[in-house]
Amino acid sequence: MREDRSNEVIVLNKGKDISYAGCGLPYYVGHVIEEREQLIVNTPKKYSKLTGVTVLTETEAVKVDPAAKQVTAVNVNTGEESVYGYDKLVISVGASPVKPPIEGCDLENVFFIRTPDDAIRLREAVDAGNVKKAVVVGAGYIGLEIAENLKLKGIRPFVLDMAPHALPGFDAEMAEYVEGKLQESGIPVVTGVAVTAIEGSGKAEKVVTSKRAYKADLVVLSAGIRPNTAFLEGSGIEMFKGTILTNEQGETNIPDIYAAGDCAMVHNALTGKPAWSPMGSTANIAGRLIARNMMGAGISYRGALGTAVCKLPGLHVGRTGLTEVQAAAEGYQPVSVVTVVDDKAHYYPGAGSFIIKMIADRQSLRLLGVQVIGAGAVDKIVDIAVTGIMLKGTLNDLADMDLAYAPPFSTAIHPFEHTLNILMNKINGQFETFTPAEFAAGAAKGYKIVDTCLVPSIEGAPYVELTSVEGPVDGLDPEENILLVCNKGKRAYLLQNRLKYYGYKNTKVLEGGITFNQVEIQE
Repeated sequence: MREDRSNEVIVLNKGKDISYAGCGLPYYVGHVIEEREQLIVNTPKKYSKLTGVTVLTETEAVKVDPAAKQVTAVNVNTGEESVYGYDKLVISVGASPVKPPIEGCDLENVFFIRTPDDAIRLREAVDAGNVKKAVVVGAGYIGLEIAENLKLKGIRPFVLDMAPHALPGFDAEMAEYVEGKLQESGIPVVTGVAVTAIEGSGKAEKVVTSKRAYKADLVVLSAGIRPNTAFLEGSGIEMFKGTILTNEQGETNIPDIYAAGDCAMVHNALTGKPAWSPMGSTANIAGRLIARNMMGAGISYRGALGTAVCKLPGLHVGRTGLTEVQAAAEGYQPVSVVTVVDDKAHYYPGAGSFIIKMIADRQSLRLLGVQVIGAGAVDKIVDIAVTGIMLKGTLNDLADMDLAYAPPFSTAIHPFEHTLNILMNKINGQFETFTPAEFAAGAAKGYKIVDTCLVPSIEGAPYVELTSVEGPVDGLDPEENILLVCNKGKRAYLLQNRLKYYGYKNTKVLEGGITFNQVEIQE
């Protein structure tokens, strides 16, 4: 409508609500957001007045006829059928929660979390005060956010997932660290289990899995979503696993039919391959692009990166780009580093740390991905990385950027730049390490672990105080394999630098130190 006021635009919508904050639903359950109205971005009436678009709610599209350029729709209340002609059609029907093929999904106190009405029903059950234990099925972002908000209401949640780890899009060692922190905060995450049934007399009382059963007064099913595209079968519109395939202009295989949002497939900006990105941010980008392209702009979507950020108890997590595993599978030569860096000036009240995993291609130095964990503003690290990746930046391109600094906000060497510098040192051979993943896989077998923390912290390991080293160290053979471990990695790196000068040839530093790794001396 903004592109050309003379256009007639009609929106057909199955539900009563046309625009609501789906990502805000967990916070409504936890009373962080108090009123339902705060979740509604636009009412049909308000949207029509604002834009001039005709909005028909409770009107479900049931058939698309590309040859006739018609959409058949049904009034969900009366069953009355109507046919609408179009010159251009945009399919943006979204997705619905996956209902597992198990018994008990229809019991009382079993909930999905997709619409404001879902959140209202869940909050009413929580506020009734009869729920002490809950099981959340699905350890993705929404599932973990629901668990956090249930815990805020005094409920003990268990989170179950079939996948090997929580948080899709994170490498295993980063996900495991978060799982440990969730456990410490009172939210156990049990992975690698399949839910086989929900049992109870009239209402949910127990969740049965492939390993054991969990008592539950309430169950939230957050095990993924499925595009609402069944009505398109036979239309000729090309799909993959129910998701509509689109080109870079947002158009389907049929001229004048476009698709956007959770029902549509886009492509990955790094690999160029089809990618499903069911995020509100992706939907908005695609919707704006399609509107302009329908008017002849000819703009190409550059692709999605799987960018995500999530608030959890006591920490935030964010990611973008390829994981290290994904990068290797795509034919890159990935090199990564895990750092523990200050999130703002260490002396400023509330200062904490970011744990950052940065991934680049060893040959081209192109930035491929970032994963970050911390109590602070992890989104700024992610957003810098997104900018660099989308501009096809290398580590050299992104070095020495004049990023914002003041003690309440950041550090004099920005945490993104700090991590980039460390990764460059590693690539250049100045910083020789074991990654946390390599250490967990046993790469340090045969190495003598040397404790170089601020104070002795590793029981059974010889301790070396960094600032006292002015020559060869008693008890350390310059020819032996030595693993240097400190709190975060910095002191071990500085000691490695000194030891190299004094003739030590086989030292390694454990990335992330004891902050990120469990280090024990084997007897």
